[in-house]
Amino acid sequence: MNVTLSLDDAIVERAREVARQQGKSLNAVIREYLERLVGAQPSGDTADELLLLMRKHGGHSGGKKFSREETYRRRP
Repeated sequence: MNVTLSLDDAIVERAREVARQQGKSLNAVIREYLERLVGAQPSGDTADELLLLMRKHGGHSGGKKFSREETYRRRP
């Protein structure tokens, strides 16, 4: 389905730049946002995205141990 939106040109350009930085098209970013908004994103996509983020950012805790509370603490 095609949808037509009316958006400010400056916002569209900024959104395109953000999408470009993520290696995505603006269309893909909007589609992903709407899928998340309604909870329609297949769980495999979420797992794939998580793996991608882990590979991209890597990291090491430096030996720090996390408590159960820290592990499940939600960000504001």
